[in-house]
Amino acid sequence: MTKRRKWDAKTKATIVMQGLKGTPIADICVEHRISQAQYYQWRDQFMKQMPKVFANTEKKQASLEKENECLKKMIGELTVELKKTEEWLK
Repeated sequence: MTKRRKWDAKTKATIVMQGLKGTPIADICVEHRISQAQYYQWRDQFMKQMPKVFANTEKKQASLEKENECLKKMIGELTVELKKTEEWLK
């Protein structure tokens, strides 16, 4: 019985991207010793997950904007405190 190879996510993505960039699928499969059915299975999984990439980007952007607003507020409060301290020291 042949031992099955385990493929990490990065390698699978690299193989799928080769096909999406136009390399003939048959050539990719020969190079990596996988079946075309396996390639298309990975490609379908890859394509199914793509919306999550953009959703995470949008969530991260919203989180960064919220953090930015909090930091601006904090800077404003510290500026007011600094001016109060400067006035008190005069």
